[in-house]
Amino acid sequence: MTVNYICRHCGSGMGRIDNEQVSEYRLGFHFLTPEERNDIITYNNDSGDVTVKLTCDYCTQALAANPELNLIGSPLQ
Repeated sequence: MTVNYICRHCGSGMGRIDNEQVSEYRLGFHFLTPEERNDIITYNNDSGDVTVKLTCDYCTQALAANPELNLIGSPLQ
């Protein structure tokens, strides 16, 4: 399974795990509620890849400094 981590705001790549031994349990996905899973995780059934949308450090700092950006759908593209 390949797991790609990207920023949900700016789309930058944050990391990648390419290992057949890794499981959703080892990644801690089982701790997420069904709503969180739907919001954060996207599965590509054709390739078996998983995309996890998080917030990078840059966007975290920008949103903390400018909370009004949270009102915009894609504030940091």
